[in-house]
Amino acid sequence: MSDSSEKNLKKASPPKSGRVSGGRGGSDIINNLPHLKTYRKQLRNNLTPSEAILWNNLKNKQLDGRKFRRQHSIANYILDFYCPSEKLAIELDGHGHFEANQRTYDFNRDRFIESYGIRVLRFENKLIFNQLELVLEMIKNNFITTPDPS
Repeated sequence: MSDSSEKNLKKASPPKSGRVSGGRGGSDIINNLPHLKTYRKQLRNNLTPSEAILWNNLKNKQLDGRKFRRQHSIANYILDFYCPSEKLAIELDGHGHFEANQRTYDFNRDRFIESYGIRVLRFENKLIFNQLELVLEMIKNNFITTPDPS
C-alpha cells in the first residue's frame, strides 16, 4: 500500500473473531467490509507505479494460474494484493515503511493478518523496478497449492 494511503484510513478495532475463507461464501466474515468499499476502489484506481507493474504481472491468472485481487481488505486492513487460493498477501513498501513507527505498525498488522492463516510477503518498491523476475519467483516459491485448471 502506498505510504500515505494507510495513514488516511481511520483506525478501528479489528474484529474479535471471524474466519477468512479462500473464496466467497458465508465464511467471508472479515473480507472486504462494506465501510471500506469506496476506499478500496479509490486505491485500485490510483495504483502506485510499483503496484501497477506488479499488477500487470499478476492479473488474469498470469502467475502460475493463481487469481490475485488488488486492494482486498481483511478486517480494517487493505492488502495491496491477495491470492485467496493461497491465502497469500503481497505488500509493497516505499521508504516510509522503514521508519521505526511504521515498521512497528506493519509488524503488528502482519501478525494480525497472519492470525487468520494468511501469509504476508513484503517487497520494497525498488525490487519491483529493478528485479521484477526475482520478485515473481519469490511469490511463486510461496505457493503451496496446485493451480486451478480453469
